Amino acid sequence: MVGRVFLPTQRVLDFPITALRLDEQIRTMLRWAIARESKTVCVANVHMLMEAYWNPDFGTVLKNADLVTPDGMPLVWMMKLLGARHQERVPGMDILQASCVLAQQLNVSVFFIGSQTQILSRMRERLNQEFSNLKIAAMEPLPFRPLTPAEDKALIEKINSSGAGLVFVSLGCPKQENWMAQHKDKIHAVMVGLGGVFPVYAGIYKRAPRMVRDLGLEWLYRWIQEPRRLWGRYTKTIPPFLWLAFKQLLTSTSLISTPFRIRERYLGWRD
Repeated sequence: MVGRVFLPTQRVLDFPITALRLDEQIRTMLRWAIARESKTVCVANVHMLMEAYWNPDFGTVLKNADLVTPDGMPLVWMMKLLGARHQERVPGMDILQASCVLAQQLNVSVFFIGSQTQILSRMRERLNQEFSNLKIAAMEPLPFRPLTPAEDKALIEKINSSGAGLVFVSLGCPKQENWMAQHKDKIHAVMVGLGGVFPVYAGIYKRAPRMVRDLGLEWLYRWIQEPRRLWGRYTKTIPPFLWLAFKQLLTSTSLISTPFRIRERYLGWRD
């Protein structure tokens, strides 16, 4: 088993966000996947941080994750203001596509879990077109009800016996993050919570244009597509996040929490 590596982080609302660029985070995940390390990767946005802030148990899940990517631009802006000056966004869709590129090069198989059969089927079609050499171990939808102990045990055995190094999970926040935490050290693969990425990749919803994403307005683009589902979430989470972020910026005098020399030492594995 590979020893635990402490990645550079920047705390936003007291939650550690991994302070590495997109390609560095993808290479980290694939390095773990090759070694079949049991790891959890949370793809964080404003909604996730506020859920963690309000729910201490979920906050512990987020703090114990092996890697937390800054999905939302507000997190990236906060990280830059707090000292991680070269941080870039590491969103779920980019994680999926970049991971598949590297996985097929490194002969790492992937397992998709959650979502619905129709969405998974459409995802498989697109994956086969874009990544013809990618090894898809399985695509497994889950029922809305909790699994029985016997069903859960069978699922764990199926994932582990498949040889998958990456497991992409789509159960929604915070359900998928709790599920990954519960299966840490049981599933011998890197578990990555991708939430709403599955239906977007499947073509059910459209991804915001790059200009909209760079301006930090992807939330608005998504709200226009799903107003009923997202209206309550956004009105509940965005205002308190802005207030808490403002307070943190007023009181914080520290730079990036993990010294840059540790970051450079960590990145040395690529040389």
